[in-house]
Amino acid sequence: MPDGWQWDSTLFRGSAAHYERGRLPYAPGFADTLAGVLGLDGRGRLLDVGCGPGIVTLAVAPYVAEVVGIDPDEDMLAEAERRAGRRGVGNARWVTARAEELPAGLGEFRAVVFAQSFHWTDRDRTAAAVLGMLEPGGAFVHISDLKNPPAPSAPLPLPAPPYERIAGLVRRYLGPVRRAGQGTLLNGTPGREDLVLARAGFEDFERHVVPAGEVVDRPADAVVAWVFSRSDSAPHLFGDRLPDFERDLRAVLREASSDGRFAEHLPPTEIMTWRKPPGR
Repeated sequence: MPDGWQWDSTLFRGSAAHYERGRLPYAPGFADTLAGVLGLDGRGRLLDVGCGPGIVTLAVAPYVAEVVGIDPDEDMLAEAERRAGRRGVGNARWVTARAEELPAGLGEFRAVVFAQSFHWTDRDRTAAAVLGMLEPGGAFVHISDLKNPPAPSAPLPLPAPPYERIAGLVRRYLGPVRRAGQGTLLNGTPGREDLVLARAGFEDFERHVVPAGEVVDRPADAVVAWVFSRSDSAPHLFGDRLPDFERDLRAVLREASSDGRFAEHLPPTEIMTWRKPPGR
């Protein structure tokens, strides 16, 4: 886990309602790419750990017989179930659990996915558990936005959201050290998943980047939702100062764009996979 930090149930408290509207989507076609990489053919099972409101879970559901999403936040799972109902997805189920509780009696899977969630777990313990849950040759999958993508060649048609000013406002309300649940992240979240998974016994690393190349419109309400979808600025962290913070946040957005409209380049999506050795 991140140095000096312990998980608690308030990590994303109050964020579920803001997640879908606030977070930028993954690159179009990422689910097709993932299915091709993994050879998904409508059979087998896939597990999405830290699934949140089911963004990835529901996108990959058409490619497998059953998809299971687990998350410790019941509000996130309730939102995921609502989204599944709206989309008519009937092969998904939702389980309230932490990654550290795996295998949790969930059975065997063709692939286990972590979409920007692995860094919140006890990674060595979780990787060892996942190895035991995969069928021979099954895949551990890490999905995230591509870090440090190439600079776009075309300018934005509207102002970009003023992320640095937003971060400064959050620090003014919550202090200089990043918040996460009841604790803080002095050194951020850990990386080097490759070392963790090598220790667990995974092999045959592959990396795939799904290009995006799109510009998305972001109304002010979507930027506000993005702020409240984050662990370091979840609504509960502001306590009774939440209305004051939102008022100041919207003032910052009005100063950056008088009509409350913004634009962003959608980032590419990075998919990294490691395989369970056939003999394990």
